[in-house]
Amino acid sequence: MNRYKYPRTPHLPWSPGSTSDDIHFGTAKQFEGKLVVVTEKMDGENTTLYRDHIHARSTDSRHHPSRDWVKGLHGRIAHHIPEHWRICGENLFAQHAISYNALPSYFLAFSIWTEDNTCLPWSKTIEWLKLLELTPPTVIYQGLWDENTVKSITVDTGTSEGYVVRCADSFHYSAFTENIAKWVRVNHVQTDKHWMHAEVTPNGLAINHKTSAKEQPK
Repeated sequence: MNRYKYPRTPHLPWSPGSTSDDIHFGTAKQFEGKLVVVTEKMDGENTTLYRDHIHARSTDSRHHPSRDWVKGLHGRIAHHIPEHWRICGENLFAQHAISYNALPSYFLAFSIWTEDNTCLPWSKTIEWLKLLELTPPTVIYQGLWDENTVKSITVDTGTSEGYVVRCADSFHYSAFTENIAKWVRVNHVQTDKHWMHAEVTPNGLAINHKTSAKEQPK
């Protein structure tokens, strides 16, 4: 079965957090005339779930204690994931540069890809997430692309990395950079020590989040 690394998301022209190593758009014209969804960008680890496998951004990622919770989640829902499909999202169990104390879930799913490597439209994505009882990221704006409206979006950079814009319609993996872009805060990686080499400190879940004893952080 093919494994796919989640592509690097290009920065919007007005994103202040890009570095020389990042992909940076000089224009946002690829979104003109299209319906878009803008979601909050969280500070976690990109993670992909298949029916029979799970990995972080690297398809050969190794074991790390911060991945135990999402592996448990995968074990509970894997048989419901259609064969050759995959679900991409953010593993938020461990604190990185930002700490959270009221997450709706430790895994926020933001895209679902079919057997022909096509990203489901947002409406179908939400339908599937409801069926699988998975949580999407917070939607900040949804509607026809308007550059001034998106530019005016403000996020609390103390609790959020920024936001992600995606086309609401479906698109193929090969057209990823034409359909997704991000705005990231300045100096969004602020930790002196990489989180993978530090002791794992769990983020906090919202009090009203229904979670079993097996899901609670150890």
